[in-house]
Amino acid sequence: MNQNNPHWNDPPWAGVFPATLCAFNEDESLDEPGLRAYFTELAAVPGVKGLTCNGHTGEIMSLRPCERARVTRILAESVRETNARTGRRVKTITGVSAEGSLEAIEHALAAKEAGADAILLMPPHHWLRFGRSAQTAVGFLQDVAEGADIPIVVHQYPAWTKAGYTLAEMLEIVKLPQVVCIKMGTRDMARWLYDYEKLKEAAPHVTIITCHDEFLLPTLLEAADGALIGFAGFAPELMINIVHAALDGDLAGAKKAQQTVAPLARIIYNFGEPGCGAHQRMKVARWLLGKFSTPHFRRPVRPLSKDQVQGLRERLEAIGFKCTR
Repeated sequence: MNQNNPHWNDPPWAGVFPATLCAFNEDESLDEPGLRAYFTELAAVPGVKGLTCNGHTGEIMSLRPCERARVTRILAESVRETNARTGRRVKTITGVSAEGSLEAIEHALAAKEAGADAILLMPPHHWLRFGRSAQTAVGFLQDVAEGADIPIVVHQYPAWTKAGYTLAEMLEIVKLPQVVCIKMGTRDMARWLYDYEKLKEAAPHVTIITCHDEFLLPTLLEAADGALIGFAGFAPELMINIVHAALDGDLAGAKKAQQTVAPLARIIYNFGEPGCGAHQRMKVARWLLGKFSTPHFRRPVRPLSKDQVQGLRERLEAIGFKCTR
């Protein structure tokens, strides 16, 4: 297992990949200076292997296609400039969400043109309602891989949805040369290790990284090559500490890091899975700490009430964080 391998962080698609927030002005336009400052800050954090924009944390569903490409370009430019300054090689990943293969290929090509090193390919969301055949599921990945020819991080949805890939489907998907990583979000701990082992037997070059913010330490300790999580876009140093300790096999260090992370996670996730409410609390909390330019979410999400914002402020300060707003 990777935690017994001192070189677990060597593969290009292993390690910590923060999923980033998206900054909006009060009129809901993109706050481009705020985005650049935020991306630049994250890219400079030692231990960050890549940044992922246009994920669910980054409110992809509220972004128009041209805006998705624009956010990707801002991230790619920010990362490139930071890499030149630091001498590191942080990657640019961008989410692609579309209902059909042709649209997904267009989005992937736009991301490639904007400077993305890889795409995080989400399943079509009509599958959540209607399901799909295995042939359709694997075929969708094949279509985008062949049509865009860009490295793909597969976004595995929870097992309780109709959009999550079965192990048999993933074993076919990892045969595609463009597939470099699986963002494993099954949230089925009974299968976590088994699926990891079978996928590694079939495709050892494909990394498997957790996106279980709420089960971060258990997934890392059992079997993982890293993490692609929104929480790392909020508190990157804390997430790097816990991920690296776990994958280094330092159980005492990982548990010590978890003691710092757990109270903060309860504020953001409220004992639930990552979702829109958690992402909104994450953005507002980072804004309260003076580390994000705006607290604004795009509609249809409504702003947090003054009482909710004050509650976040009080809970952050109660665990030792200093709010500046």
